[in-house]
Amino acid sequence: MTNYQRTTLYIGVTSDLFSRINQHREKYDPKSFTAKYNLAICVYYEVYPSIEEAIAREKQLKKWNRSKKDYLIDAKNKEWKDLYQEISSW
Repeated sequence: MTNYQRTTLYIGVTSDLFSRINQHREKYDPKSFTAKYNLAICVYYEVYPSIEEAIAREKQLKKWNRSKKDYLIDAKNKEWKDLYQEISSW
């Protein structure tokens, strides 16, 4: 998740991506990191067969520096467009 200026990134894991994005967009938890920094745009996601694999990947990505994360996003979503519509059609 990112904000409209694309200045802040959030990495998380969920078993229901569409619902989780909606929670971020609606600021379900007003004190959360995503609410504080207005992170409402999903620019990247990965799907894994098990929650254990997803959590391991989340931990790996969180250790990366910003330029490495930017490169990963650019490789799949060069314009950093919001992928919400794509995800909502699943």
